[in-house]
Amino acid sequence: MAARIRKGDTVVVISGTDRGKRGEVLRVHPKDDRAVVQGVNVAKRHTKPRGMAQPGGIVEVEATIHLSNLMLVDPKTDKPTRVGFRVLEDGRKVRVAKATGNVVES
Repeated sequence: MAARIRKGDTVVVISGTDRGKRGEVLRVHPKDDRAVVQGVNVAKRHTKPRGMAQPGGIVEVEATIHLSNLMLVDPKTDKPTRVGFRVLEDGRKVRVAKATGNVVES
């Protein structure tokens, strides 16, 4: 299945405690339908010291968020939009912003 949201996309959170926040997608877990977004759903992890490389303490880490709570931001209009697909004349399948019909480059 083609991915509507991919690594490197700018997305906005549409529901939950971080509603309205924008960020870049750092990782996508397609099997779980979840993604890690920069600055969104930040959790505190209590880490154990691992020698000299990693000191112990409380570290803030972005946790995954469900893809249904994210909406792609159209790079041309800078507004959230739903994502569709279109097959071009040369046979490539591309993502399309539903609101404007613009092809979303990735």
